[in-house]
Amino acid sequence: MQRGRPERTLYVIAYDIPNDRRRTKVHKTLCGFGEWTQYSLFECHLTDKEMVALRGKLDKLLKPEEDSVRFYNVCAACVAKTETIGSDKPAEKHVFIV
Repeated sequence: MQRGRPERTLYVIAYDIPNDRRRTKVHKTLCGFGEWTQYSLFECHLTDKEMVALRGKLDKLLKPEEDSVRFYNVCAACVAKTETIGSDKPAEKHVFIV
């Protein structure tokens, strides 16, 4: 962990939601937590607290009997080994507030 900065983990989040309205709501929710990289796939660098907040928001939107959302936790060593063709490797966006 960097000084004063909570540790973040990369999650690849994939979803399959048959209902257009719910799918749009899930997409918009995920946009607030990470980067949309492919259809129904997000890459999110999250702290433990952010992951809990995201799960809480998604739990309110999803119908478990119809929808599927998968969270793939990618360890730091695995992120370094990621191979990408046609786009950039997953990277955490840094925002500096002055």
